[in-house]
Amino acid sequence: MKYKLKKLRDQVIVITGASSGIGLVTARMAARNGARLVLAARSEDSLRQIVGELADQGCEAIYVAADVGRADDHRKIASAAMDRFAGFDTWVNNAAVSIYGRLLEVPEEDHRQLFETNFWGTVYGSRVACEHLRRRGGALINIGSTVSDRAIPVQGMYSASKHAVKGFTDALRMELEEDRVPISVTLIKPGSINTPYTDHAKNYLGEKPTLPPPVYAPDLVAEAILHCAEHPERELFVGSGGAIISAMGRYAPRVADKYMESTMFRQQRRDEPDYGRREGLYSPTEDPRERGEYEGMTRETSLYTKAALHPMFTGALLLAAGMAATQLVRRRRTGVDEEEFIASEPHRDRYTETL
Repeated sequence: MKYKLKKLRDQVIVITGASSGIGLVTARMAARNGARLVLAARSEDSLRQIVGELADQGCEAIYVAADVGRADDHRKIASAAMDRFAGFDTWVNNAAVSIYGRLLEVPEEDHRQLFETNFWGTVYGSRVACEHLRRRGGALINIGSTVSDRAIPVQGMYSASKHAVKGFTDALRMELEEDRVPISVTLIKPGSINTPYTDHAKNYLGEKPTLPPPVYAPDLVAEAILHCAEHPERELFVGSGGAIISAMGRYAPRVADKYMESTMFRQQRRDEPDYGRREGLYSPTEDPRERGEYEGMTRETSLYTKAALHPMFTGALLLAAGMAATQLVRRRRTGVDEEEFIASEPHRDRYTETL
């Protein structure tokens, strides 16, 4: 089925979990591209600050203080979009929380609360979004995770919730397609992303939680989200690390088990005590930061994700590299010095761009 999605400059975009991390980066990036915004989160003071900042930059944006674990709050978000902008074109279900701890040691009420936000928040948001978008068309973008495909220890219930988000999203997509409803449904699966995610997670480890490498910048996820607001995509990984883990879980599950057991327990904790931190499982954190305090290297680019978003560019790059390599071989066969060839015009720029 073909979908007609608007350019970002012509869109109204709803983003949940917009007060920090991926949601905040996406809001700022969408604003720079001319979109109008409806931002939702529990952190009202943070939202007010963010909307004021965007207004100063010429972006038309409103905020709605909302808890995505409540169905009525999603209707409140949609009503605000209708009142201010007469509707919306893209709805991004981004809000999520996590828990660090072994499954049998975390209280059941914490597990349930996590599912209320991560899974039911996505269900409620999707139902409200589809009710509106089925009349005008648009994009529904759900944020899953690498752990939608392959669970990891210590964050077992978070993994379970993201598995559930994937199952729900895949089934919803098929039902809408069968009904010929003009809604593009995308699941985005980030790997480890340097946001305040670990700071906001509830923690039972006794040590500060951290992210398993490789860790990527939240800007890469925002770019993927906004790409899918304009171009229908079924699903996208952000970062090759997550794609590799997913493939390992699919094709060599026992190898993946052993790898996780030997690495993931220590890679998700820092060797320092965890105290005095305000987690966000049950209440807002009022912490409007894009990035967290990850101590290792944050990857600012991902060739894997760029290739997924821009396959024609990648194909052209590979073609140029192949042409340059072919010409080098020919020059060698005819006795022309390689360094002399690279330094010459017009070959120099073409060759260096492919490296």
